[in-house]
Amino acid sequence: MTLPAPELRFFCDLFVELAPIREMGMGRAGQRRIVPIIGGRVEGPGIRGRILNLGADWQTILADGHADLDTRYAMETEDGALIEIVNKGIRHGPPEVIARIARGETVDPAEYYMRTTARLETGDPKYAWVNRAHFVGSGTRLAAAVQISLYEVL
Repeated sequence: MTLPAPELRFFCDLFVELAPIREMGMGRAGQRRIVPIIGGRVEGPGIRGRILNLGADWQTILADGHADLDTRYAMETEDGALIEIVNKGIRHGPPEVIARIARGETVDPAEYYMRTTARLETGDPKYAWVNRAHFVGSGTRLAAAVQISLYEVL
């Protein structure tokens, strides 16, 4: 039996503002660093709001330049709901492209791979459906921000 292929429905764009990277040094699996999340905005057809000034991306950079992304932060919708975002992913590409990103240059997202999987959680009844949904994202790293387009997996 062949099961139906998942479909995607656009949910929102996350424009996540970042503070400077805090280098932790070499850990068990690679270079560890913390990227504080300090704000931003959320824009989508059924949701608008702001990214709160809390949370971080706890990254591991492997020897080949591959970045394991592990973020936890929150948004507040325009109507006052708080929604937690746990977003895990990977970013990799040619070494020269990753070096340009590290220097803060704007790099075409087609030149590297940045994908995430996200779980959202809230206690607000209006958005309770996100507690039962799974999201995937496509992202790009900017000089002091990240943009992620989230899609609900149907």
